[in-house]
Amino acid sequence: MQDLNDLYYFAKVVEHGGFAPAGRALGLPKSRLSRRIALLEERLGARLINRSTRRFSVTETGQAYYRHCVAMLVEADAAQESIDRLRAQPRGLVRVSCPPGMIYFLIAPLLVRFMEAYPEVTVELEATSRRVDVIKEGFDIALRVRFPPLEDSDLTMKTLSRSPQCLMASPELLQRYGRPRTPADLTELPSLDFADPEGRHLWCLDGPEGQSTRIPHEPRLITDDVFTLRQAALAGLGVVRMPLIVGGDDLLAGRLAPVLPAWRPRGGIFHAVFPSRRGLLPAVRALLDFLSDSLEEVDFPLEDALPPQAGDPQEPQQPLS
Repeated sequence: MQDLNDLYYFAKVVEHGGFAPAGRALGLPKSRLSRRIALLEERLGARLINRSTRRFSVTETGQAYYRHCVAMLVEADAAQESIDRLRAQPRGLVRVSCPPGMIYFLIAPLLVRFMEAYPEVTVELEATSRRVDVIKEGFDIALRVRFPPLEDSDLTMKTLSRSPQCLMASPELLQRYGRPRTPADLTELPSLDFADPEGRHLWCLDGPEGQSTRIPHEPRLITDDVFTLRQAALAGLGVVRMPLIVGGDDLLAGRLAPVLPAWRPRGGIFHAVFPSRRGLLPAVRALLDFLSDSLEEVDFPLEDALPPQAGDPQEPQQPLS
């Protein structure tokens, strides 16, 4: 493989008609140019330039080689220009993965606005709750909801928003089983839960006075699909920890009710992961910045669906039967 610099030096020597004028144009010593061309000729096994004290000339082989050098340098310049254009203006394909629930309840309208603002950007969005391998599968961005502490990763993470959670169930289920008064009472109710890679099903709850507890449970339904969990909860099949952005409207409408509202599940972190901040294409950076700016404006009014947490009056709760 030839050094592109040697091709460049050779082309300049030919264009300027000698080592001395080419050296002056390039700001390089004549001796250095002569040495580089001599090494190039040695690697090629052919003489490109006839050297004499009186006259500079290019051999027939050198002339043919020069034409190819010029063509390669033109292509190299075109390649650099294409990269510069891509880096200067958001355009091209961005591959994104995101959980279906977050797409439906949050990301879809933002994505529409982004694509209206950047008409030369194409987005390929995979709706999945699985943990994709960003690098191996060729994603530019993976949008995820995770709960502290976040796992270590070689990827770069950018926090976009929080994801407040709530234990909720249908009013019919709470009427049938009675409302729990303490976290321990939760074990008396059927439950539903998201799939966990390690098969653990725990509710990590924070109390009204800063205390915390962990409640293990054995869910009747385990799935990574938030829509299925919501439908099962609405049907009265069990208590579920649900993001407010998914179940908040159901709480406001009375289709679901908060369970043990003084004890709240720890909120998740909605974040983006991507390979590196260095070398990000403008389209990828533009989407990350757009999501970050847009999600800062989301004030989660659905938290109003929850009763006050600490020290505020609450309706009497029906004890477990």
